[in-house]
Amino acid sequence: MQDSELQEPDLRVEKPKTHAAGPVAVAVSMKRALGHMGPVRTARTLLELNQAEGFDCMSCAWPDPDPGHRHVAEFCENGAKAVAEEATTARATPEFFAKHSIADLDSRSEHWLGQQGRITHPMVKLPGGRYYEPIEWDDAFRLIGEQLRSLADPNEAIFYTSGRASNESAFVYQLFARAFGTNNLPDCSNMCHESTSIALQETIGIGKASVTLDDVYDAELIILAGQNPGTNHPRMLSALETAKQNGAKILAINPLREAGLVNFKNPQTPRGMVGPGTDLSDLHLPVKVNGDLALFQAIGSLLVEWDCIDHEFVDAYTTGFDSWKAHVAAVDWNVVTSATGLTRAQITDAAKMLRDSKATVFCWAMGLTQHRNAVATIKEVTNLALAQGNIGKRGAGLLPVRGHSNVQGDRTMGIWERVPDHFLDSIQREFGFDPPREHGHDTVDSIRAMRDGNAHFFLGLGGNFAQATPDTGVTFEALRGMRTTVQISTKINRSHLVCGETALILPTLGRTEKDVQSSGPQWISVEDSTCSVHSSRGPLTPASEHLRSEVAILTGIAEATLGARHGIDWKDMREDYRNIRTHIARVVPGCGGYEVNVRRPGGFVLPHPPRDSRTFETDSKRGVFTTSPIEVLHVPDGHVLLQTLRSHDQFNTTIYGLSDRYRGIEGGRRVVFVHRDDIAALGYRNGEFVDLVTRWEDDDIDRCAPNFRIVEYDTPRGCVAAYYPETNPLVPLDSTATESNCPTSKSVVITMVPAGTACTPDGHGHQDEVGSDWSHKTHPQPHHLS
Repeated sequence: MQDSELQEPDLRVEKPKTHAAGPVAVAVSMKRALGHMGPVRTARTLLELNQAEGFDCMSCAWPDPDPGHRHVAEFCENGAKAVAEEATTARATPEFFAKHSIADLDSRSEHWLGQQGRITHPMVKLPGGRYYEPIEWDDAFRLIGEQLRSLADPNEAIFYTSGRASNESAFVYQLFARAFGTNNLPDCSNMCHESTSIALQETIGIGKASVTLDDVYDAELIILAGQNPGTNHPRMLSALETAKQNGAKILAINPLREAGLVNFKNPQTPRGMVGPGTDLSDLHLPVKVNGDLALFQAIGSLLVEWDCIDHEFVDAYTTGFDSWKAHVAAVDWNVVTSATGLTRAQITDAAKMLRDSKATVFCWAMGLTQHRNAVATIKEVTNLALAQGNIGKRGAGLLPVRGHSNVQGDRTMGIWERVPDHFLDSIQREFGFDPPREHGHDTVDSIRAMRDGNAHFFLGLGGNFAQATPDTGVTFEALRGMRTTVQISTKINRSHLVCGETALILPTLGRTEKDVQSSGPQWISVEDSTCSVHSSRGPLTPASEHLRSEVAILTGIAEATLGARHGIDWKDMREDYRNIRTHIARVVPGCGGYEVNVRRPGGFVLPHPPRDSRTFETDSKRGVFTTSPIEVLHVPDGHVLLQTLRSHDQFNTTIYGLSDRYRGIEGGRRVVFVHRDDIAALGYRNGEFVDLVTRWEDDDIDRCAPNFRIVEYDTPRGCVAAYYPETNPLVPLDSTATESNCPTSKSVVITMVPAGTACTPDGHGHQDEVGSDWSHKTHPQPHHLS
């Protein structure tokens, strides 16, 4: 990053907004769309976005309404931004790459890189090269095949997947990796909802939401925990508005009082455009970072005390209730109030909302999943749902809200380093070879393998692995040590610049573009957060005649690598995606009749035993109550607990602009949100610049993120927040959630020191300049209390 971008001289702080969306959102959406696409492309894309015969938004995975109930404009502000970024008329041609060396591009910010437009040709950097150069597709495939076949062991290859890949490309990708001989299939869910998948699989037998969109509309109570829908899932606000109009109450549990949790001005209604909007949260609990487990156990304790339990459901469908009941009944309220920062009265008010609700939907996102005790926390959410019978009935259930548009579909299609044996058995029956059974590397373990010299080839299907992952300095060094890195991408990102000895960029079609193969026009399919699978087809002419679809690229690599091994007909799948869907129907559970079902308007819903019939595919064949010790993070004096988060002007690592309208930030991103009393207690003033520093006890390394402006904000004492990927260097690779191995990006103990006194160019701290208080190890040791 260039110095001018690091300093962000135009950064301005204004009063945070108290409402989400409304006329400003419409204006911002249209200005961004018109500026990137022009009027004709704007109309062609946005009017087909999220429509039954259109294309699926590449932003979040929020479900679509039934086809007969969709608006003409069925998209949100950030969805429009995502489309504008992909359908931009800007182009990154071979001439662009000839003008800019890799070092030059690497000095630029993520925002600048993203504004250079769509990549038009396959590009290669050969050993010792300083620039990317164009390469023909067949030569690229041949080179990749040679590199893969040169490995001593298939497990030396890493096959990473972003959540934007289609079901068809995901199925082909996992088939190729397993035919090659490895289960090294890390994906972005390893870094976000992996804790959810583990917790729900163990407690209800399936790691997916147990609700439909109609259940959200019909709920009496909706709990939003560790989630900011106004920025991360904006279309959810329309569903919450409908639920409120139907009489629902909303309980928001989040350290920050976000605009999307307060008021929603729906731009598709007169009340939203010129009226006061809809007040959303009936109660907001500003819980301390990592205090959710204690909070949910305290709520459970009160429900037990009041006997607000669905005993009929508990007796018929669950196991472990008595142990859980005794556990929560013994909760120490002093520990609870210390861990949560809430009063007993506040928690009691929240518990009364559950007591009075006959149908509750529990929603959560990264605020729960990215902690050391994340799996235990989500199991505690499940305990509350089981205790009141809120699974398998109308208007109730568990709703992990996914951020990527098809991250759930990728997992369904087999993108998983620990896929069950029954899935592998189906592959063996369908394709005639025995796939590897040994579990592969997840994202964190893949970085470790690359770092330690145990992996030499990396292929990324979408995404920006270098910036999305934790411990940026370690990840960068690991990627640069690879023999070969290959990125299948639409636009330039950091992962193209932090690359191996040989590096390739393979430009692919986006969701907005037509996909035509030798058999004719093709379409793809995706799965949303509520297990609904539907089709998607883009309306635009591809950005370049040299682009290829994800399926075409993956099958080309497979042919060049495997040839006729196992008799798999890659060409057949490339030429007509119906052939892929025929395989999906015979391999993937719940996908019988896939071709017919997914072509129906609105698609179809995959089976979900707890939701459909209150049956649980657990060892006990029942829903499982669990008990977990409350873990209190002890933060040393002079330190604070950091959670990383998105701004309103980004989608994961894609930076749309340098603004966060809802939080009052304009013109910059290097800000740290701090409580007013903490600013004074730490010896600073609002607006001063600081370096953020942390140390992980296992490697004794100071990690640093430089030059953040302190912004006074309404957040619990001792808790601060800042944007990723700028703060990813502070998240130690080995600081992960128990069981799920998910990075703990929401609970990083840091100290703040005057800007310029802590950070070296490699992102490490100056050991002798951090201060005398920094000589001790500061990683929090959880204190286990029953």
